[in-house]
Parts: sequence; C-alpha cells; structure tokens
Amino acid sequence: MSNTDDIRWITQLILLGDKNAFDKLVRKYQSPIRRFFLNLTVGDSQLSDDLAQETFIKAYLNISSFKGISGFSTWLYRIAYNVYYDSVRARKYYADIDEHVIDNQHQTQNEFSAEKLDIYKALNQLRKEEQTAVLLFYMEDKTHKEIAKIMNCPLGTVKTYILKGKERLGVYLTKQGYGN
Repeated sequence: MSNTDDIRWITQLILLGDKNAFDKLVRKYQSPIRRFFLNLTVGDSQLSDDLAQETFIKAYLNISSFKGISGFSTWLYRIAYNVYYDSVRARKYYADIDEHVIDNQHQTQNEFSAEKLDIYKALNQLRKEEQTAVLLFYMEDKTHKEIAKIMNCPLGTVKTYILKGKERLGVYLTKQGYGN
C-alpha cells in the first residue's frame, strides 16, 4: 500500500463520506502508531492503546485539515506526538502521587525480557524530545526531515536530539554491562 492509497482513501472520506476508507487508514497505521506509543510509555499497553485511539479520533475529526504537503503518515505521527505530550502534561498534575505504591498495588505480569526492560529504562533517561526523535528514527524508520515535521522543529535540532539521545543510551547501557 502506498501514499497514493492514502490520498485516495482520504479523498473518499472527505468527498464521499466513505467511513470505510478511514477504516483502511486505521488498519494500515494502527500497529506502527501503537508501537510508537508502546515505546514512549515504556511498555504500558493500556495507555498506548488509549493514546492510539485518541490519535485516530483526532485524525478523523480533523481529516479535512490534511493538506497533502507531507505524507499522511507524517501528519498522523504529528497528531500522535501532540497526543502523547498532552498526556505527559496532564500526568504532571498527578506528580505528587507515589508511583511506586500505585505500581505495587496494580502490578501486572509483563512478558518483557530483562534486556527490553533495560532498553525502556535507558529510554527513560533521555529528554522527552530525544526519546521521541530516537524512537521515530530507529523504531519507526522515519527520516530526519519527517521527524522535523512531526516534532515541528528544525532539521538540525532533530539531528542533535538523535545524536545526543544515542550517546546517552550508549552511556547508560554500557553502565548496565552491555557492549563489554
């Protein structure tokens, strides 16, 4: 499926009101968006699902604002990026709550390996902007230009986020015994 398919489905949705066309877009992008959120939320699948759902709702409600200047996936990731940071800002209001107590009360079984948990811990050491840029580049195969559009920042800043993020990941993982 190509970008041409995306444009055709968007056109069908906007001009003909064909909701099945949007369903095709959701099916195409649901897994990558969920994976993006799963990495940003350190494996919290419930939060990832909620954020993905909110992303697609916002995309549906604002589909007529899609101009086609960049690819649909770039536009969709921009919405996802904003949804995530809105969520982060909302959670700051609850920062006084002891997360360890709540985590222990609501502990679930995770199927993550120790190595994957170390990667998530390493990602949590990064600034949110570095984390987002690194995940978009390495996990979602986005180009520097696409990331700049998604994050709404200059290309050089994206390159710096990725470089600094990669360096910080390397330092943290080396301290954890990887790469020796």
